[in-house]
Amino acid sequence: MIYIKESVCSVDDVCKKIEAATAANGFGVLGVHNLKERMEAKGVEFGPECRVLEVCNPKQAKAVLEANMAIANALPCRICVYEEGGKVKVSTMLPTVILRLFGAPALEPVAQEVETTIIRIIDTACT
Repeated sequence: MIYIKESVCSVDDVCKKIEAATAANGFGVLGVHNLKERMEAKGVEFGPECRVLEVCNPKQAKAVLEANMAIANALPCRICVYEEGGKVKVSTMLPTVILRLFGAPALEPVAQEVETTIIRIIDTACT
C-alpha cells in the first residue's frame, strides 16, 4: 500500500532531488507542505522534519478525472520526505491501491504508469 525508501541525504537535498526528478519525468510539483514549520506556526512543537510534496502529471490527471471526478479526492499524488528513527525516509501511497477504492478497473493502466513513474522519482531522489 505504501512504498518507502531510505536516503542518506538530508530532507532538503531529497526534496530538491524530487523536484528535479519530477520535472525530468513529465510531472510537476504543485506544492510543498512543510509540516514542521506549519505546526510550529500554530504553536505546536514538532521535532522531526516532514515535507509533503504534491506532484501531478496534468495529462494523466485529466484522463482519470474525466473518467471519475470522485478520484479528485486522491489527487494530486503525494510524496512524503520525513525524519524517522534518525533516518530520512521517502514514501508514497501506491496509486494502484488507491484507485481500487474508487472501483474503476478501466483506469488501472493509468494508475500503473503513474505508480511506476513516482517510484522512479523516489528511487532517483534517494541516491
